[in-house]
Amino acid sequence: MDEDKTIRKHLISLLEGGNAHIKFGDAVKRFRIGDINRKPGNLPYSAWHLVEHMRITQYDILDFVRNPDYKYMNWPDDYWPPKSRKASKNDWEKSIGSFRHNSNELKKIVNNPKTDLYSKIKHGEGQTVLREMLLVADHNAYHLGELVVLARLVGAMK
Repeated sequence: MDEDKTIRKHLISLLEGGNAHIKFGDAVKRFRIGDINRKPGNLPYSAWHLVEHMRITQYDILDFVRNPDYKYMNWPDDYWPPKSRKASKNDWEKSIGSFRHNSNELKKIVNNPKTDLYSKIKHGEGQTVLREMLLVADHNAYHLGELVVLARLVGAMK
Protein backbone atom coordinates (compact mmCIF):
# COMPACT_ATOMS: atom_id res chain seq x y z
CA MET A 1 0.00 0.00 0.00
CA ASP A 2 1.46 3.38 -0.93
CA GLU A 3 1.95 6.15 1.63
CA ASP A 4 -0.96 8.26 0.39
CA LYS A 5 -3.46 5.41 0.71
CA THR A 6 -2.04 4.51 4.11
CA ILE A 7 -2.44 7.99 5.58
CA ARG A 8 -5.98 8.26 4.18
CA LYS A 9 -6.87 4.90 5.70
CA HIS A 10 -5.49 6.00 9.07
CA LEU A 11 -7.38 9.30 8.92
CA ILE A 12 -10.66 7.53 8.17
CA SER A 13 -10.02 5.20 11.10
CA LEU A 14 -9.41 8.18 13.41
CA LEU A 15 -12.54 9.95 12.19
CA GLU A 16 -14.65 6.84 12.74
CA GLY A 17 -13.25 6.12 16.19
CA GLY A 18 -13.29 2.71 17.79
CA ASN A 19 -9.58 2.14 18.15
CA ALA A 20 -8.37 3.74 21.37
CA HIS A 21 -11.65 5.64 21.74
CA ILE A 22 -15.34 4.87 21.83
CA LYS A 23 -17.29 5.36 18.62
CA PHE A 24 -19.77 8.22 18.46
CA GLY A 25 -22.79 5.93 18.05
CA ASP A 26 -21.76 3.81 21.02
CA ALA A 27 -21.40 6.91 23.20
CA VAL A 28 -24.73 8.53 22.35
CA LYS A 29 -26.75 5.32 22.57
CA ARG A 30 -25.93 5.16 26.29
CA PHE A 31 -28.35 8.01 26.96
CA ARG A 32 -32.07 7.68 27.51
CA ILE A 33 -34.02 10.70 26.27
CA GLY A 34 -34.85 11.57 29.87
CA ASP A 35 -31.13 11.95 30.63
CA ILE A 36 -29.94 14.09 27.72
CA ASN A 37 -30.55 17.39 29.56
CA ARG A 38 -29.21 16.42 32.98
CA LYS A 39 -26.24 18.39 34.35
CA PRO A 40 -24.80 16.52 37.32
CA GLY A 41 -22.79 18.26 40.02
CA ASN A 42 -21.09 21.41 38.85
CA LEU A 43 -21.06 20.55 35.16
CA PRO A 44 -22.26 23.48 33.05
CA TYR A 45 -23.41 21.23 30.20
CA SER A 46 -25.58 18.23 29.46
CA ALA A 47 -25.09 15.32 27.08
CA TRP A 48 -27.03 17.22 24.43
CA HIS A 49 -24.85 20.30 24.94
CA LEU A 50 -21.76 18.15 24.34
CA VAL A 51 -23.19 16.46 21.24
CA GLU A 52 -24.34 19.80 19.85
CA HIS A 53 -20.92 21.33 20.57
CA MET A 54 -19.26 18.44 18.75
CA ARG A 55 -21.66 18.89 15.82
CA ILE A 56 -21.07 22.63 15.59
CA THR A 57 -17.30 22.31 15.83
CA GLN A 58 -17.10 19.48 13.34
CA TYR A 59 -19.28 21.43 10.88
CA ASP A 60 -17.12 24.51 11.36
CA ILE A 61 -14.00 22.57 10.44
CA LEU A 62 -15.77 20.96 7.46
CA ASP A 63 -16.88 24.41 6.29
CA PHE A 64 -13.36 25.77 6.73
CA VAL A 65 -11.85 22.96 4.65
CA ARG A 66 -14.22 23.20 1.70
CA ASN A 67 -15.51 26.80 1.65
CA PRO A 68 -13.23 29.48 0.18
CA ASP A 69 -15.66 32.09 1.59
CA TYR A 70 -15.42 30.66 5.12
CA LYS A 71 -16.22 33.07 7.96
CA TYR A 72 -14.56 32.55 11.32
CA MET A 73 -16.87 31.94 14.26
CA ASN A 74 -16.53 33.51 17.72
CA TRP A 75 -15.08 31.29 20.45
CA PRO A 76 -16.68 30.08 22.66
CA ASP A 77 -20.14 31.54 22.09
CA ASP A 78 -20.70 30.27 18.55
CA TYR A 79 -19.46 26.76 19.39
CA TRP A 80 -21.87 25.91 22.21
CA PRO A 81 -25.65 26.04 22.49
CA PRO A 82 -26.98 28.33 25.23
CA LYS A 83 -26.36 26.82 28.67
CA SER A 84 -30.02 27.18 29.59
CA ARG A 85 -31.31 25.47 26.44
CA LYS A 86 -32.87 22.04 26.85
CA ALA A 87 -33.19 19.63 23.97
CA SER A 88 -36.22 17.70 22.86
CA LYS A 89 -36.00 14.17 21.51
CA ASN A 90 -36.11 15.72 18.03
CA ASP A 91 -33.22 18.10 18.88
CA TRP A 92 -31.15 15.16 20.16
CA GLU A 93 -31.82 13.09 17.06
CA LYS A 94 -31.17 16.05 14.75
CA SER A 95 -27.82 16.78 16.44
CA ILE A 96 -26.79 13.13 16.12
CA GLY A 97 -27.94 12.91 12.48
CA SER A 98 -26.16 16.13 11.52
CA PHE A 99 -22.99 15.03 13.29
CA ARG A 100 -23.02 11.74 11.35
CA HIS A 101 -23.74 13.49 8.05
CA ASN A 102 -20.87 15.95 8.53
CA SER A 103 -18.56 13.13 9.59
CA ASN A 104 -19.37 11.36 6.32
CA GLU A 105 -18.65 14.56 4.40
CA LEU A 106 -15.23 14.79 6.06
CA LYS A 107 -14.52 11.17 5.14
CA LYS A 108 -15.47 11.89 1.52
CA ILE A 109 -12.86 14.65 1.45
CA VAL A 110 -10.22 12.32 2.86
CA ASN A 111 -11.16 9.48 0.49
CA ASN A 112 -11.03 11.73 -2.58
CA PRO A 113 -7.65 11.04 -4.20
CA LYS A 114 -7.73 14.59 -5.62
CA THR A 115 -7.64 16.04 -2.10
CA ASP A 116 -4.11 17.20 -1.35
CA LEU A 117 -3.80 16.46 2.33
CA TYR A 118 -0.53 18.38 2.69
CA SER A 119 -0.94 21.68 0.85
CA LYS A 120 -2.03 24.75 2.74
CA ILE A 121 -5.72 25.64 2.59
CA LYS A 122 -5.76 28.77 0.41
CA HIS A 123 -8.04 30.85 2.63
CA GLY A 124 -6.43 29.65 5.86
CA GLU A 125 -3.46 30.70 7.92
CA GLY A 126 -1.18 27.77 7.17
CA GLN A 127 -3.56 24.91 7.99
CA THR A 128 -3.67 21.79 5.83
CA VAL A 129 -6.49 19.31 5.27
CA LEU A 130 -4.42 16.76 7.18
CA ARG A 131 -4.16 19.08 10.17
CA GLU A 132 -7.89 19.80 10.13
CA MET A 133 -8.84 16.11 10.00
CA LEU A 134 -6.51 15.36 12.90
CA LEU A 135 -8.04 18.29 14.79
CA VAL A 136 -11.58 16.93 14.27
CA ALA A 137 -10.57 13.44 15.38
CA ASP A 138 -8.78 14.77 18.45
CA HIS A 139 -11.64 17.09 19.42
CA ASN A 140 -14.24 14.37 18.99
CA ALA A 141 -12.23 11.83 21.00
CA TYR A 142 -11.90 14.29 23.88
CA HIS A 143 -15.63 14.99 24.06
CA LEU A 144 -16.61 11.35 23.51
CA GLY A 145 -14.67 10.55 26.66
CA GLU A 146 -16.64 13.26 28.45
CA LEU A 147 -19.88 11.72 27.21
CA VAL A 148 -18.92 8.35 28.70
CA VAL A 149 -18.17 9.94 32.07
CA LEU A 150 -21.37 11.99 31.88
CA ALA A 151 -23.39 8.85 31.15
CA ARG A 152 -21.99 7.29 34.31
CA LEU A 153 -22.68 10.41 36.38
CA VAL A 154 -26.34 10.62 35.35
CA GLY A 155 -26.87 6.88 35.62
CA ALA A 156 -27.67 6.70 31.92
CA MET A 157 -25.69 3.57 31.15
CA LYS A 158 -28.11 1.60 28.98
